Amino acid sequence: MSFASPLVLLGLLALPLAGLWYLGVQRDRRRAAEAFAAPQLLASVAPSRPGARRHAPMVVFALALAALIVGAARPQTTVAVPVERASIMLMTDVSGSMLANDIAPNRLTAARRAAQRFVDGVPSQVNVGVMAFNQVPRVLQSPTRDRTAIRSALDRMTSSGGTATGDAVQAAVRVLGTATGTGAKRAPAAIVLLSDGFSTRGIDPVAAARAAGRLHIPVYTVALGTPGGTITVPRPGGSGTVTRHVPPDPGTLAQMATVSGARSYTAADANRLSAVYQRLGSQLGRKKERRELTAGFAGGALVLVLVGAALSLRWLGRLI
Repeated sequence: MSFASPLVLLGLLALPLAGLWYLGVQRDRRRAAEAFAAPQLLASVAPSRPGARRHAPMVVFALALAALIVGAARPQTTVAVPVERASIMLMTDVSGSMLANDIAPNRLTAARRAAQRFVDGVPSQVNVGVMAFNQVPRVLQSPTRDRTAIRSALDRMTSSGGTATGDAVQAAVRVLGTATGTGAKRAPAAIVLLSDGFSTRGIDPVAAARAAGRLHIPVYTVALGTPGGTITVPRPGGSGTVTRHVPPDPGTLAQMATVSGARSYTAADANRLSAVYQRLGSQLGRKKERRELTAGFAGGALVLVLVGAALSLRWLGRLI
């Protein structure tokens, strides 16, 4: 908890002084009573006294005053709230290497399932788009709040071809750049890029990510797969097949995230990939916002005042 006007809290220092004043008043009352009648006669003069409970209303009033002072200092707390009109582009590498089965049942299926969980965890106010890319980027679904359309787009992803990561980032930036927020300001936007291999063609992916960062579109990257991942492809010339190693490229993906102001992740199995997507869904779909608690403290102080007054009336026959 923090305070917008912390100097007001200095008023709490008055409470101990008020307590000392109250003790002084009580001492003077006792002395006056003793001067009025001898101690041995007090029981017959005032046979029914409230005892220590007579101090309870003042304790409650002191708590109410403390609550009012804290409320006047404008206490604030930080809460996570959905990002209104934000857009997130889910970019998935669908090159031929995504058929490697080092992540069961294969990389593409694991990526699709994790993306579905990501969509389920993002607040409904957030727009989500789907892009698949190999040597050519394809927008399967423009950013939308329609979760059914998003899931349908994810189901349409198929694997083939090479990898042009930089071109895909450029295409995603163009799509996200058209989303508008309140007034003329562009809505908050981010890219979640999953890739399982090296970019084999097109523009430099790090340069594309740096350009996205300059437009305040961070590129969060996920490197999928293991160094031992392989696929079986037709042998050049058409006679038989050959096994090809398809390791991920975490180094380049980490650079892309760094230059765009985002973070990078690695996922060597389906469980890790789901955990990464779950974290990103919560992180990108919500923002930290300060909420003022003044009304709560003021309401609490009012309740305490009423309780103190009720106790005083019941036990002492007066409000204070």
